[in-house]
Amino acid sequence: MLFVACSGVLDFTLDSPRQKQNEKVDQHSRHQSIDGKEATLRSSLRKRKPDNSTLDPFDRANSISSTEDTSGLVYDVYAVMSTCWSMKWNLLVTFSPFIVVVVAFGIFIIWNGGIVLGAKEDHVVSPHFAQIMYFSLVSALFTAPLHFSVAQLRNMLQELRQNRPLSLLLTLVALIAGFASVHFFSLAHPYLLADNRHYPFYLWRKIINAHWLMKYVLVPVYVYSWFSILSLLEKSRRKIWVLVYFLATCAVLVPTPLIEFRYYTIPFYIFMLQSCVRNSGCATWLLTGTIFVCVNVFAMGMFLFRPFKWSHEDGVQRFIW
Repeated sequence: MLFVACSGVLDFTLDSPRQKQNEKVDQHSRHQSIDGKEATLRSSLRKRKPDNSTLDPFDRANSISSTEDTSGLVYDVYAVMSTCWSMKWNLLVTFSPFIVVVVAFGIFIIWNGGIVLGAKEDHVVSPHFAQIMYFSLVSALFTAPLHFSVAQLRNMLQELRQNRPLSLLLTLVALIAGFASVHFFSLAHPYLLADNRHYPFYLWRKIINAHWLMKYVLVPVYVYSWFSILSLLEKSRRKIWVLVYFLATCAVLVPTPLIEFRYYTIPFYIFMLQSCVRNSGCATWLLTGTIFVCVNVFAMGMFLFRPFKWSHEDGVQRFIW
């Protein structure tokens, strides 16, 4: 709910007439600056002979684009903060229903003594940072044609090359954070280890915890999956919106100690609805639909036709998500 409210605030502030007027002024001044630089460059080129050290137009365009790309997020943050302050009363009135719900939720937490309604001792809030790593890979695998295609790999490499120093720094930071997450904050909930009816039980035993090195080997795949998800979102949404989406996903998944796919549904649906996947070709949609059908047929087949029994408990047990 907070993500929806934040997304609404971003749309409300960045699409306001005042902000659009500011953007027009900034774009006009930016174009004048670029035209002035190009005129100066042409003048200097007339006075000297060209040499191999001069950047060609393609590299110069990439340099300008790279500079604008790195400043986009900072500009959006400044624009949102300044517009929110100038329109604070309009924002309070427009988003007052969200404020009421947040206040009511806070009162409920105080009255209930926590966020959990059931067994509180088994659902304690924990720093499960590895959970966001699992989410990225699961989301990427369910939409594999979007993330593990030649076109997407080419786009990712192109983005890495256009702003090489910053991209390499972000990749290094993401890898370090990923290794730290799986090393220090990779939690195994007692329910995960005890209940063999759920698929995460087998994924944990057969893949993640199959060997002590396995969880580290998967970190580059986790990082690539996140970068691919964010790059697809950036094609249709502002950078600040993508940042809010990432932070909201972390806020939802990190406190949950238990690995369950149902925790991933809302962030996954938001990603699918807000990214530009609708522009993908028919082959991509056909392959993605085939993956969904195969997963559901397998899950239903295991549930209906592969029942089993526990020695310590009566009744038939079935495989479920």
